[in-house]
Amino acid sequence: MIRALVLLLLPFAAQADSIRVATYNTELSRDGPGLLLRDIQRGDPQVLAVVDVISSVNPDIVALQSIDWDLDGLALSALVQALSEAGVDYPYWFSEQPNSGMETHLDLDGNGKTNDPADAQGWGRFTGHNGLAVLSRYPIVTQSVVSYSKLLWRDLPGAELPKFDETPFPSAEAHSIQRLSSTAHWMIPIDLPGERLNLMTFHATPPVFDGPEDRNGLRNRDEIRLWQLLMDGELGPAPKDRFIIAGDANLDPTQGEGLNVAIRSLLSDPRLQDTKPRDENGATTTVSWKGVGDRRVDYVLPSADWSVVGSGVHWPNHPLNDVAAMASRHRLVWVDLDVE
Repeated sequence: MIRALVLLLLPFAAQADSIRVATYNTELSRDGPGLLLRDIQRGDPQVLAVVDVISSVNPDIVALQSIDWDLDGLALSALVQALSEAGVDYPYWFSEQPNSGMETHLDLDGNGKTNDPADAQGWGRFTGHNGLAVLSRYPIVTQSVVSYSKLLWRDLPGAELPKFDETPFPSAEAHSIQRLSSTAHWMIPIDLPGERLNLMTFHATPPVFDGPEDRNGLRNRDEIRLWQLLMDGELGPAPKDRFIIAGDANLDPTQGEGLNVAIRSLLSDPRLQDTKPRDENGATTTVSWKGVGDRRVDYVLPSADWSVVGSGVHWPNHPLNDVAAMASRHRLVWVDLDVE
């Protein structure tokens, strides 16, 4: 009943001559391997709420964050099936092992211990914890996906790695193996009718939970900055086709901790469009954290050569917002693009 009501009252999906591209931090990650699959199969209320949110907005392409990865793709396949049962079909999807939860056996956070969640390449309790996925109605050219997830942080042009009293923090050995991506950075080609779209997606580390060395703040900044370096051709060939950056930057342009100039620089880049999607009440908020407040941290940024025909943040007025609140603290963000 909830699902039918949502479909009737929320914004219509993009029309035939346009596509709807979305990003959504689902917060579907669980505390151990296999638990997400279990929860999807047994109809966990939060999972059902996530399905309701996605099906109501009905994007053609959606980048998902905080969804656990497994080698055989069982959890993602089960989620796709649940969406299909809700009336939304995604015949194409992509995911691969994230850096989050990838063990290093080194002390990467400087607490004097090893094999903690913070000692993985990206914070994670197990292999595949807190990963990414992309669902699409259009063919994903899997063999042409470009991943920047193995890029060492120190190899990013202009990178500033953490120091403490001019000493590499937590160690030079840690710097020698530390990847930049806390989760992943992917450029995913998707074939639309008559053209190709490059979807560039990521989930940056929160710029908090560190010390005076500002390890997470510096990493967050460089994870965001990677996209401008890619557009500059500093990381290999720049995208030739039209593209869209969609993901969770974990950084608000003006509020909160973090080096906010990084996201302001990206949002103001003339090669991109920031449509400033808003909810039904006119707010650009995309996440509400208890004790922190409302922030804009989730973004869909089309390249400047797209014609944007609409955008929004999924946060419907009462009573439907109860479903969205049950699903995630984050809100789904969408942009409609003309494909004529």
